[in-house]
Amino acid sequence: MGYRRGLVDLAAGQVSREIFVNPDIYAEEQERVFARAWLFVGHDSQIPNPGDYFVSGMGEESVILCRDRASEIHVFLNSCRHRGMKVCRYDEGNTSVFTCPYHGWSFATDGRLVGVPHFREAYHSQLDRSQWGLVEVAQLCNYKGSIWATWDKSAPSFEEYLGDFTRYLDLQLDGWDGREGQAELLGGVQKWRVPCNWKFPAENFSGDTYHNISHRSVDLVGIGPSGSGRRDMGERNVSRKLHVCIPDRGHQTIHYVLPKGEMPPPAYQNAPVVAEYFRHCEAEKQKNLGDLARLVGSPGEIFPNTALLSRQPRTMAIWHPRGPNEVECWRFFYVDRDAPQEVKNFLRDYYIRYSGPAGMTEQDDMENWNYAHAASRGVIARRYPYNYQQGIGTAVTDYEYEGLRVPGEVIDITDIQSSEQPARNFYRRWAEFMEAGDWDQLATWRHRPRAAAAE
Repeated sequence: MGYRRGLVDLAAGQVSREIFVNPDIYAEEQERVFARAWLFVGHDSQIPNPGDYFVSGMGEESVILCRDRASEIHVFLNSCRHRGMKVCRYDEGNTSVFTCPYHGWSFATDGRLVGVPHFREAYHSQLDRSQWGLVEVAQLCNYKGSIWATWDKSAPSFEEYLGDFTRYLDLQLDGWDGREGQAELLGGVQKWRVPCNWKFPAENFSGDTYHNISHRSVDLVGIGPSGSGRRDMGERNVSRKLHVCIPDRGHQTIHYVLPKGEMPPPAYQNAPVVAEYFRHCEAEKQKNLGDLARLVGSPGEIFPNTALLSRQPRTMAIWHPRGPNEVECWRFFYVDRDAPQEVKNFLRDYYIRYSGPAGMTEQDDMENWNYAHAASRGVIARRYPYNYQQGIGTAVTDYEYEGLRVPGEVIDITDIQSSEQPARNFYRRWAEFMEAGDWDQLATWRHRPRAAAAE
């Protein structure tokens, strides 16, 4: 199927509704996108001790993130090799073995098959247990505590997969003061389902700045902890607002760049301990990061289905596909591991109020995705493509503002308010995955002339 020729027409700024509602396209996505891409699985703070596990997902596959007795981290397919039953039916916990409740095969936390009922009688002691352990992912990466995996052994390393998007993931995982890998997850993961295709939320968090009308009521109420809107509104108002896309990777984000010498204004004044903590962190960040401290995080998307919010609320959202007409949303919330408990408790309340299924903004988004998807499933509706024409042809390569270089394709939307470059970048990469035969075709950056790749 000619995805780029017939369904994703970037030159015209049009995307067919078929890619959201067609079950055959959805089935092909599972093989060509989710079986080949790097996917977020969890965080090592969820499994601090040997035997700890967390049941996650990779596309439609249930997987187990666990730490074995030697403290090594693994990701296994949550499916018994005998008849396919889930060997772990709990969300998280600690165990020495995973025992299938169907026929009783049991597996160690390093994946080995260690127990087979009636091994001597039924199998005559001939079953080669070394060949029937849990299926493990082809590659795993622990990046600053975040755990990523892929089923494709030929995929590039995770760091290569990120490319120039690394600095934006770092804002999520490093400490608020700029120290590396200081983030940890607050306990619990919010999970809920929405009757829409997974690409609706993925596109939205790629950088949709055009839907502010949806959150008008939230802005009018002023739900920020200082009582006057978002916590980071002050620095946003004095920054340059950018759409940043990494075209050969398919990642994109909204980001703000503070003017040189500008410090974020005070916030959280109604909570003195919290206010002092962030004042101290902002000052330390200037020392630790230098010019990079001028980057102010905002929504972004690591292709295909991991959304970031690297300021407050500081979260990750994963869009797990559950058929062409449903997505299961998981939201993880981050805090600095050494922040005072009062700060963590304060942020927990704010995060829940702002994001997630009970959050004021997420409810707006869910209603949009639900109704847009339902209204696109009919025979007549599917004849008419969606429009993605904002900002076509206006991106610049390697934008620079007061000495800070921002790599990638960038549109400065400070004055024009919105473009649809992030969505176009997302669907361009989606179409490439759907058409490419292997990673040699997907890793296009490897084929650029050496001089161009070094620029």
